[in-house]
Amino acid sequence: MPSSAHHSPHGSAADPAVRGRVLIVEDDPEAALFATLVLRERGRFEVVHTADPAAALVLAASGHWDLVLSDMDLPVMSGTELLAALRELTPSVPVLLVTASAAGALAVAPHPPGRPGAAAGARPDGLLVKPFRAEQLLSAAIRLAGGRP
Repeated sequence: MPSSAHHSPHGSAADPAVRGRVLIVEDDPEAALFATLVLRERGRFEVVHTADPAAALVLAASGHWDLVLSDMDLPVMSGTELLAALRELTPSVPVLLVTASAAGALAVAPHPPGRPGAAAGARPDGLLVKPFRAEQLLSAAIRLAGGRP
């Protein structure tokens, strides 16, 4: 089970006021709260948060998600390991990785849209380097989740 799941009070993804569902995997409580508030309050996404990558995999496999937002530096499993596991479980769900490291950003640079290739599965659909602004997070989430404006 998620170690700290936060559900939106605004209804489900079937609710026209909700843009989509986002699973946040982040072990830093402040970063998780920031992302949750931005995506829920400003972005109108239904948000579920867990700090545990193993719980994230269970959640990803058991429900519909429009986006997974994950930190790269997680306990037990790295963000890139989580990404690989998510690609096996839910290959069509976009993954947005967050990193505080420029070297980490280079290692997992997103693949160009529409570019075929075996390496594409190991690449995120988007990448944000900390620190980033709320507008950057919101823009990336809307673009990747295909949410309604």
